[in-house]
Amino acid sequence: MFFYILMIIIGFVLLVLGAELLVRGASNIAKKFHITEMLIGLTIVAIGTSAPELIITITSANSGATDLIIGNAIGSNLCNLLLILGLMAIIHPIIIDKEVRKIHLPIAILAPIILLIMEILQIRSEQFNLDKADGIILIILFELYFLYPIIKEIKGIVKTIKEDNEKTSNINLFKSIFIFIVGVILLKYGGDFVVDNATNIAEQLNVPERVIGLTIIAIGTAMPELVTSIIAVLKKDTDLAVGNLVGSCIFNIFLILGVGASITPLEFSTEFNQNLILLIVSTLIVWLFNFIGKKNVLTRSKGFILLLIFGVYILKLFV
Repeated sequence: MFFYILMIIIGFVLLVLGAELLVRGASNIAKKFHITEMLIGLTIVAIGTSAPELIITITSANSGATDLIIGNAIGSNLCNLLLILGLMAIIHPIIIDKEVRKIHLPIAILAPIILLIMEILQIRSEQFNLDKADGIILIILFELYFLYPIIKEIKGIVKTIKEDNEKTSNINLFKSIFIFIVGVILLKYGGDFVVDNATNIAEQLNVPERVIGLTIIAIGTAMPELVTSIIAVLKKDTDLAVGNLVGSCIFNIFLILGVGASITPLEFSTEFNQNLILLIVSTLIVWLFNFIGKKNVLTRSKGFILLLIFGVYILKLFV
């Protein structure tokens, strides 16, 4: 048992390091080719911090551990919205950006609702399968969402090329590519370590994979977002962190589950429904907090409420 726990910890370390290296390498490559900072933040950083979830998904799908995929996606979103956002607000009150409030949070509410609609359409009493067709639909929805910041920022790229020629001249392209590749390798092995050993622990303790995915895996793969967000709060630069957290929630539902379902059918047990409804309600609460009390600000008291909900959620999983 101790060996399995140690390997999971090592796996999480590899995932965090891999995500950091992937983001750093990809960001430098993007800068070298004069892609704007905003576009880098909304795309590469979001993908990089969610890379552990994606790697876990691919590894789990290939090994048939589909409960880990669904639990990881829903659990990571609950960690992002309740645990990480709650901690950020307690450290320092957070101003919610207008674009996040009007566009990204409503889409984050819509994403899990779409999963419920898919379930209702199948009309099954105990479970429904996210099959390849569902996976393709989710991936298409992700691409539509993902294209939004690209289209919005594309006009600024030509101007940025003229302004940034001197700034990018000292970026070593080959070094950046090497860092990127090392990050991918670390993510791959980190994902293998976490999934294989978490599955072993679940079997030994007779704990459902669903619970492991919703707790250990979800919190572990949320580490990049947690580290990024805490650093951002301490630097009083929370805009990118909040946008990244909300963007990752959309990423997890549309792309993570979409990729998983495209590889192998995901058996979505009705036991996940309570967690899915909690995710919808939690996202709605974060959005409604913009209109309650101090407008457009997550205060410390609101952050405490989010953490309290997360604590009750974790407790209920094991009771």
